[in-house]
Amino acid sequence: MAHTSDALMRLTAVEAVACLKRREVTPLELIEVAERRIAEVEPAINALPTLAFERAREHARRLMRGEGRAAEGEPGWLAGLPVAIKDLVDVAGVRTTYGSVIFKDHVPTTSHPLVERIERKGGIVIAKSNTPEFGAGGSTFNEVFGRTRNPWNTALTSGGSTGGGAAALAAGEVWLAHGTDHAGSLRRPATYCSLVGMRPSAGRVTRGTANNLFAPLSVHGPMGRTVADVALFLDTMVGLCPRDPLTFAAPSRPFTAAIAEPRVPKRIAFTPDFGGKVPVERETREICARAARIFENLGATLEEAAPDLGDIETAFLALRSQHYVVDRELLLESHRSLIKPDIIWNTEIGLKQTPSQIAAAERERARLFRRVVDFFEVYDLLISPGASTPAFDVNLRMPPAIDGRKLETYLGASLITAATTMMALPSLAVPCGFDRYGRPVGLQLVGRHRAEAELLQAGWLFEEALGLSRHLPIDPKPGMVPPA
Repeated sequence: MAHTSDALMRLTAVEAVACLKRREVTPLELIEVAERRIAEVEPAINALPTLAFERAREHARRLMRGEGRAAEGEPGWLAGLPVAIKDLVDVAGVRTTYGSVIFKDHVPTTSHPLVERIERKGGIVIAKSNTPEFGAGGSTFNEVFGRTRNPWNTALTSGGSTGGGAAALAAGEVWLAHGTDHAGSLRRPATYCSLVGMRPSAGRVTRGTANNLFAPLSVHGPMGRTVADVALFLDTMVGLCPRDPLTFAAPSRPFTAAIAEPRVPKRIAFTPDFGGKVPVERETREICARAARIFENLGATLEEAAPDLGDIETAFLALRSQHYVVDRELLLESHRSLIKPDIIWNTEIGLKQTPSQIAAAERERARLFRRVVDFFEVYDLLISPGASTPAFDVNLRMPPAIDGRKLETYLGASLITAATTMMALPSLAVPCGFDRYGRPVGLQLVGRHRAEAELLQAGWLFEEALGLSRHLPIDPKPGMVPPA
């Protein structure tokens, strides 16, 4: 079967892998398609600043010779599909900067364990996706590569910190993108770019070389154009890793198999703003409330309810700041002048905290988890907006205000996703519509502890009912920043 370059670019990841398995297309041909598309759209969005085509072609040729196929037949086999890896994660022989001028010339000699796993499963790394400095920020820009722009409107941000991966997917540069998520870094860019992004449970996916190996705040996960694509990439990523003490075995039933037999959640809770504790723009609340009612059409009972967040904002800042002390204290001592103010601020909060403040944050997190366990004895799914605002001016590090509330720090716009990070529950961002200015809006679906399969099933049913995934990929569109 003959495929045009445009047709191949528009395939979902699941469709592209099926073509690869049937030998209707080769990995080399998909690399050529991606290279052509990147050349066309990259000047407008700046999503993939580091390219690795020759390394990718070498990998493709090995696969085509029958080498490196030990994982063929395993769940998550990608069969030679090109993917993007976030520039926070090492890829052997490929420039990896972490978005920092400190590491602007860094070329690692070994790959991160997750990259090794993705490549073992037949994924071909063709590029590193742009990220804020050390992944800190809700808008993707840094002093090494500059700003990443949203393909839906290039005057707007693609979000952060997996903003490069999100923009690349939306514009058709790649079929799958790896990302990380601490306060919403997979979910918020997915929402801004009308994509699907998943924060898995801590331990589902290896963090490999992280210094915070025993902390569950930051995780790695998949982003794609559809829920099925995300399920496929999650199957690629999951499993026990000897280098990460929190990891556990992959499920006996693959996530792709789970969504093939979806079950409608019986009782669903929707919250527009967690009882007013999280600022959310009015139009976003209204769009999300209408979209959530689709589950009623599918046969679910929908009620407005949410677990009590308690003093989540204070607790999250305390624990995130401690996380930054582990990661950034030594760099502040040696390279303070080369680190952006937000990271210095966050790290210094951690350095000034007392043991009692840290203990209080841990107690608050434990109380929240106990409340959400009780909450999910009543409800099968929790739904909220995927972000507090749609995408904002690409030249800003954060929206100046949300629903009339001025933001004091860059974390203020991430509270709606940081809240579910603190719950230690898997969360899925799915597209649900557009605001009056054409900016994408999404839902955040939150599932039970380690219930990724149920969560993906719900997301797949919602996606099928709404049909927004058929809009992607798009050509980057110039536009204007909507009025505040």
